[in-house]
Amino acid sequence: MINYSIQKTPSELLKEIALKHRLLRKHAKMSQAELAERSGVSLGSLKRFESTGKISLESLLKLLNILGNLHEFENIMELGESLKDVEKLFSDKTR
Repeated sequence: MINYSIQKTPSELLKEIALKHRLLRKHAKMSQAELAERSGVSLGSLKRFESTGKISLESLLKLLNILGNLHEFENIMELGESLKDVEKLFSDKTR
């Protein structure tokens, strides 16, 4: 089945994140082995991530911390202002 969509699929996004991560690592002039050792993430997990995009969230955050990009995740699931207004409607404090 062909899926025509403007939005990326989860699989596409995983691969894109893995590619961006690899570029960040190379820009930092770190080998996979060095990054794995410094982050506490196994070398196998790091290699699998960079080739498939699959990694645990905790391991990804550890890698990004070493690369100086952990802050990128601070607002990832923050509610926009319009959703905060809707949330207020259902709050126990307003009843």
